[in-house]
Amino acid sequence: MSATLRIAREEWRALLRNRAGVIATALLVALVLVAIVVSLERRARMEADRTRYQASADAEFDRQPDRHPHRMVHYGQFVFRPIAPLAFFDAGVDSFTGNTLFLEGHRQNSANFAEARQSSLLLRFGQLTPAFVLQTLAPLLLIFLAFTSVARERERGTLRLLLAQGIGGRTLLAGKLLGHAAVALAVGAPAFAVLIGFALTGSAGWGATLLLVLGYAGWLLLWALLAVVVSALASRSRDALAVLIGLWMVGVILLPRALPEVAASRATLPTRIETEVALHRDLAEIGDSHDPDDPYFAEFKARTLARYGVSRVEDLPVQYAGLVGMEGERLSTALYARAAADTAARETTQNRFVHAFAAVSPLIAIRQLSMALTASDLAAHLDFLEQAEGFRYRFVQTLNRMQAELIPHIGGEDPRVSAENWKRVPRFAYRPYEPLTAERGTIGWSLAVLFGWLAGLGLLAAFAARRIGGIAR
Repeated sequence: MSATLRIAREEWRALLRNRAGVIATALLVALVLVAIVVSLERRARMEADRTRYQASADAEFDRQPDRHPHRMVHYGQFVFRPIAPLAFFDAGVDSFTGNTLFLEGHRQNSANFAEARQSSLLLRFGQLTPAFVLQTLAPLLLIFLAFTSVARERERGTLRLLLAQGIGGRTLLAGKLLGHAAVALAVGAPAFAVLIGFALTGSAGWGATLLLVLGYAGWLLLWALLAVVVSALASRSRDALAVLIGLWMVGVILLPRALPEVAASRATLPTRIETEVALHRDLAEIGDSHDPDDPYFAEFKARTLARYGVSRVEDLPVQYAGLVGMEGERLSTALYARAAADTAARETTQNRFVHAFAAVSPLIAIRQLSMALTASDLAAHLDFLEQAEGFRYRFVQTLNRMQAELIPHIGGEDPRVSAENWKRVPRFAYRPYEPLTAERGTIGWSLAVLFGWLAGLGLLAAFAARRIGGIAR
């Protein structure tokens, strides 16, 4: 057995003799398992509820009686965002963004029923998911297990004895690192096993799964390496513990919560009321489809009559009101799209500001990597909104076209079309988000930050090893 493995084995023995450490490790592993079970059950329940509600909303739409198509435009449709397969691991922003959209004509509604609005404020401090446990609590455990790894040898006087026996500083530190790296990976093993199980069953793609495992393995190894290196550089164990706890507080607790507030103040988002007022002002400027004397729609009327080669609206082969509805929807949709793009750009600017500090706080890197690969980040939410808005436009224009084409052939004061036509209206089909295609830059940057930290700590470990070796000289 090499000297490095022998030192690692002795470190494991020391950890096993530390009853408090063994209990804390067992509790954390148990917490990871509980978080996995709770998250899987929660995801299954929510996905079943959303599937049931979507089917119910579609069935209710189909059961509507004979109506005027424009009434169905305002009756609208509900769409629910499906949960990504790996979102059980990291809920990301899903608890704050809402998951249900009501789609109707003439307006673009925001997502509703965010879990954060229906839960206590404690949700903002972290949801019990495997990602939360590994991101926030696991580093704290690794600190308490490793802060005495080298400083203990110095305080007991055994460090000089080891060096006098011919064990170099590099070998000693490598053995300590190997011992605590194995513990770090063991803590994450239950979560890694479940993720790989998802890939084996085909529930998740191998690419996202392996990158997620790689990212979290790097995150845990980073803290094990950091704790051992600080222990090697500190003169006393308590000094190492104070430094490590300070780094954990700043990098894991303070910065990730303070930076979003700074970003929000730098790129402020308009309130819902401000957005609505601005949109109504813009809509008034482009034209009012309900005003027969509106300049834009007066011109539109002239173009329409010329296109069909008639001089009166009554002579059109289609209903003019339906054509006006289609044109009004086209104009209002373009305005709503610009407003949505502006909001998305501001949110993206806020995120970029926060992500720029990932080199200072690697938690930001692992968090962004985790949310991106589990399709629970802002980009995945914006993709859902974009898909829903595209569907809303097709849905409304289909009904407007029915009004234009079918109503002229129906007389009476309250013209209606057959309920059979509602079955021709499209249904929302969510296209699963592909993070490996859409977020290569985010994923690559996050991995580069994590492994850049590991490389930097490796250089610091080499310096610490030379410093330890100098004690023997």
